[in-house]
Amino acid sequence: MKRIYLFCALTSFLLGFSQDVKEVKKHTIDANQFYGSILLHNPDISHLITNHPAGLILSYNRKTYGSKKWEALYGYPDYGVSFIYQNMNNETLGNNFGLYAHYNYYFFKRNVQFRIGQGIAYNTNPYNRITNFRNNAYGSDFMSTTYLMLNYHKENVFKGLGFKAGISVVHYSNANVRAPNTSTNTFALNAGLIYDLDGGKELEYVPKEPKEIVREPVRYNLAVRSGINESDIIGSGQYGFLILSGYADKRLGRKRAVQFGADVFFSNFLKELIRFQGTSFPEMDVNVDDDYRRVGLFLGHELFINKLSIITQLGYYVYYPFDFEGRVYNRVGMKRYFGKKVFGAITLKSHGAAAEAVEFGVGIRF
Repeated sequence: MKRIYLFCALTSFLLGFSQDVKEVKKHTIDANQFYGSILLHNPDISHLITNHPAGLILSYNRKTYGSKKWEALYGYPDYGVSFIYQNMNNETLGNNFGLYAHYNYYFFKRNVQFRIGQGIAYNTNPYNRITNFRNNAYGSDFMSTTYLMLNYHKENVFKGLGFKAGISVVHYSNANVRAPNTSTNTFALNAGLIYDLDGGKELEYVPKEPKEIVREPVRYNLAVRSGINESDIIGSGQYGFLILSGYADKRLGRKRAVQFGADVFFSNFLKELIRFQGTSFPEMDVNVDDDYRRVGLFLGHELFINKLSIITQLGYYVYYPFDFEGRVYNRVGMKRYFGKKVFGAITLKSHGAAAEAVEFGVGIRF
């Protein structure tokens, strides 16, 4: 997925918050080494699981202390950027270099840290039909990537130096922007050190304000999403798509809202897939004139974090003339509000674990 601006957009989504009071600033860095195994989530990649991948995670973290209302509401998390180098220890897969925006959340008196990072990765040896036809996991040089960490986390043990250890999961996929796209998931053990750039100075947290009551009428949303993708048939070509969405949402409080709506899909890659199956595989009983469009109804949830929100949706196609991956679909991603009404969105649409497309969207909530 040769679009570096994806990471820039994600970073602006994650880090673009407004000020409420005078900011308290504190910064840490950490370095973790990891060693693990590629999970066999699909038998098609069994030939690629030959050795144990290993690598390094380097991170910069901006700590929060309640200067903005959302910080106390979510337990004073950190946010920052990370870099991951992963040696897949497999010549076919090559090596991955990833750049991420991340959040750190804390539990059990801030001794347990959960991190989620999203970004873009570069692979040194993607699929090539002549020179590297065995790499059916990575179909492109650039891929979207997500990683999770769950660590015991102890800061400032000695003069600003601390340590952490735990488990990590690193996912690489180009979300069917180009075939093949079987993807990989690495489960790993990690351990490392943390250093406080402010020398271990202790700062006071701004107390959490009384619970805020949010009352809103039902709001209505219109969104347009687009991007490019390819079917699972290698070499079938990349095509643009368009999705029109309309839905209503109802706030349930400061943090969340529920949604109900409809999507209309104009997926041009299906045109080529219908033509291919209709002309080349008569036993599949596909007519070349079958409609490539689909219509779905969905239920959703939106988690608000100041101007950022996380959306999850589960849908069902009510108009489904051509069978592709089943009638049930899901969507997960991020919205960034610009003012009270206009928003941008980056979402992943899939059918279970099978990604169909990364969607870039804009919309209005009124």
